[in-house]
Amino acid sequence: MKTEIIHSLTTNFEAHAQRTAQGVEFWLARDIQHLLGYAKWENFLNVLNKAKTACEVSGHVIENHFPDVRKMVDLGSGSQREVDDLMLTRYACYLIAQNGDPRKSEIAFAQTYFAVQTRKAELIEQRLLEAERVTARKKLTETEKELSAVIYEQTGGNQDFALIRSKGDHALFGKTTQAMKAQWQVPDNRPLADFAPTIILKAKDFAAEITIFNARQHQMDSEAVISKEHVTNNQAVRDTLLQRGIRPESLPPSEDVKKVERRLSAADKKALKKPDALDS
Repeated sequence: MKTEIIHSLTTNFEAHAQRTAQGVEFWLARDIQHLLGYAKWENFLNVLNKAKTACEVSGHVIENHFPDVRKMVDLGSGSQREVDDLMLTRYACYLIAQNGDPRKSEIAFAQTYFAVQTRKAELIEQRLLEAERVTARKKLTETEKELSAVIYEQTGGNQDFALIRSKGDHALFGKTTQAMKAQWQVPDNRPLADFAPTIILKAKDFAAEITIFNARQHQMDSEAVISKEHVTNNQAVRDTLLQRGIRPESLPPSEDVKKVERRLSAADKKALKKPDALDS
């Protein structure tokens, strides 16, 4: 396919993309019909029905990707009439292209276009999740530093911090820190939190924040009192997670957060040096 045709088709497909008030990208079926080279709506409906079937077979809810809508169209007389239409997600468009006539250059283009767009969306989602985890780990580090400072201020020394944190881990996981490190295969010289899923990082952070607040509020001045408070808070967080069907000690470990952070940093540097890399 010639470069100018590819550029023209890309421009046309992107020009017809719309967004809901919630920011969800979609295309209207009657626009896609013409973009894919189907002159008659009836012929395009056959492709639409095949795409819906493929959607259902893949385990997705058809209504989430092919919701029915109505729209007004202009008539030759200058009047308008209402016609049936559908809002199509990017995934729906991909399925339509996959079930279209590959001999049509528009179909051949759309198959690749929507496959790439879907992949981009997956990559964006993955990056956001990774960035969220890195942020959660940094936040926990800062909170634990503050907890250590509170212990020092109110007990006269922070040598008890590691013990208090360990007791908190035991309350949260129902297992010792060392047992969880062995289960997650965490190196002895690395913190357990570096391999914890985001939800666990946030759970530990929340429990530590409560401990800090209450330790200051009630002027707790001994390791025993602060430890008891920290255990209580971690147990309360654990109980909440269990009520929602989340068992902390049964969750699999996540990738080393240091590796994730380096990967994100390298991608940012690459983007700054070569903006086109963002499109790959």
